[in-house]
Amino acid sequence: MAAGDRVTAPGHIQYGDELLLGPGTPFRWRTLSGWEELPALDAGSVNRSDAHGSYPGRLLAQPRTITVDDMIVRAPASTIGATLRALNAATAVVDDELPLVVWLDDRGPLLAGARVVRRAVPVGLSYRVGTITGAAIQWEASDPRRYALVEQQVETRLPMPEAGLDWHLDPGPEHLAYPLIFGEPGSTGTVAALNEGDAITHPLITFRGPVALPSITNLRTGDVLEYDIELAADDTLLVDTAAGTVTLNRTASRLYTVTARSVPENTFTLTPGTASLAFRAAPGSEDPRASCSIRWRSAYW
Repeated sequence: MAAGDRVTAPGHIQYGDELLLGPGTPFRWRTLSGWEELPALDAGSVNRSDAHGSYPGRLLAQPRTITVDDMIVRAPASTIGATLRALNAATAVVDDELPLVVWLDDRGPLLAGARVVRRAVPVGLSYRVGTITGAAIQWEASDPRRYALVEQQVETRLPMPEAGLDWHLDPGPEHLAYPLIFGEPGSTGTVAALNEGDAITHPLITFRGPVALPSITNLRTGDVLEYDIELAADDTLLVDTAAGTVTLNRTASRLYTVTARSVPENTFTLTPGTASLAFRAAPGSEDPRASCSIRWRSAYW
């Protein structure tokens, strides 16, 4: 199932595949905190020793804590136990983060990866008639950014010239027929990637052979990723810039093939706006089957 596939209206919150909060469900919520706020920040600033103020350092976001408070659980008295059993199962303790999708307004839904770290279900007199008030669920997202639901992808081939017009014709150019056929268009080896958000995002990059010394350059920042490896026609080299990993055919690490021209993988990001990305290879590596694809989600604070 796709993340957020049950989110159909503002006010819906979906966690994993099973839990949906909001309109049309037994779980209504009144307050959501930590979603629209900036996460807590660690500042690398250092106080000046000889003047007022400090030397500004990097601001690094801490994990995002998201809380649904003042939640009302309502079901027929005969099924309130089953309703809570479903809630408990969907908010159980797990090791891996699950998709958390929130749709608040006309901006549409956004996605984060999170785990439940707190669940509160107060039991009072109204429990016996199928109503629970003051319930709460809290999640922690290790990556504090929120992402667009739709993943974007672009792909390019190595630079190729156009075939051009064949002038070696009989009986000669003066007898050419119009419209003229200039052959298949060439490839620039460059594509545009648009991050519509306001935070940097980490792309997934896939090189496909046959190609030697594949590289990608962010022309906006000058950052380069390049690998001293020769890929056969059936080989793929997957670069996960968020995890900082490089794997051949999704099994064997090839991080050691990185060249001196490269930046660390986790620093190769797409800043807000449009970036031009150029796919290149070793001189003489010109097979038209070689390609580079880039996948990413727009990211938001």
